[in-house]
Amino acid sequence: MLQYLDFEKSVAELEGKAEELRVLAKDDPDMDIGAEVSQLEEKAQKQLSDLYGKLTPWRRCQVARHPNRPHALEIIEALIDDFTPLAGDRGFAEDEAVIGGLGRFRERPVVVLGQEKGADTHERLRRNFGMARPEGYRKAIRLMDLADRFNLPVLSFVDTPGAYPGKGAEERGQAEAIARSTEKCLELKVPVIATVIGEGGSGGAIALATANQVLMLENSIYSVISPEGCASILWKDADKARDAAAALRLTAQDLLSLKVVDAVVAEPVGGAHRNRELTVQSLGDAVEQALAKYDGMDAETIRLERREKFLAMGQQKLD
Repeated sequence: MLQYLDFEKSVAELEGKAEELRVLAKDDPDMDIGAEVSQLEEKAQKQLSDLYGKLTPWRRCQVARHPNRPHALEIIEALIDDFTPLAGDRGFAEDEAVIGGLGRFRERPVVVLGQEKGADTHERLRRNFGMARPEGYRKAIRLMDLADRFNLPVLSFVDTPGAYPGKGAEERGQAEAIARSTEKCLELKVPVIATVIGEGGSGGAIALATANQVLMLENSIYSVISPEGCASILWKDADKARDAAAALRLTAQDLLSLKVVDAVVAEPVGGAHRNRELTVQSLGDAVEQALAKYDGMDAETIRLERREKFLAMGQQKLD
């Protein structure tokens, strides 16, 4: 069942009335409701277009966190053929917040990495809400080494509020694991294509997103800190998250203008959760286009391009 965000109440009312009429028509086959339902659906669609045509940064945060957005596992299942998951960091444990393995993306062998939040309560708890522990990043490093050894492109799908900040994670070297994963991304001599599909939170995201090409779904967010965390630090008041979201410039549109990301993948009107199949198809096309740029490019050029891309960040003036 589709879940509505708080700013979508007017759309929910119109679509709810249309659904009520359909239910009534089932009970009374002679009832002619076609014209009225069509009118309600047109109003709802227009209302939805108007709302999503002028989303504030805070509302984009809400859309990015929508529980029905396509998650990494769904995207991998749709885009990667013959996917074979590989588990464990060969040092401590398996971290189910990070999915990794081998497969074929449109006939091309690849290594795939993804951060998975989980689709229901049980899965979210098992996946730790997409917040990886050190072993998750060490598993990613192991798989990136495999990609480099066998000359396989790396595709990563980023969706995390941030790395897990728990005591155990800190004891096992969380910061070091994130740094090593980021370092490994920079060292690779194969193309790395990363896509922020929901939330891209802090170092927990960049550890898998230090890529030749960084894509973002239209309503995803990518930032050094969450709006709530930023508001708590700056104003000692998490309720000012709306102000923080605007100040952080965390939307795909802002980050494209700042050259932090390379492309924005359009979502259907109303967000990715309203048409997941179309969103995944568009994402696949964008990844294929990004990957094609590196066909025939030598390994050292691929590595240097990635390095120069990140060294250049922050040199342009803010608007």
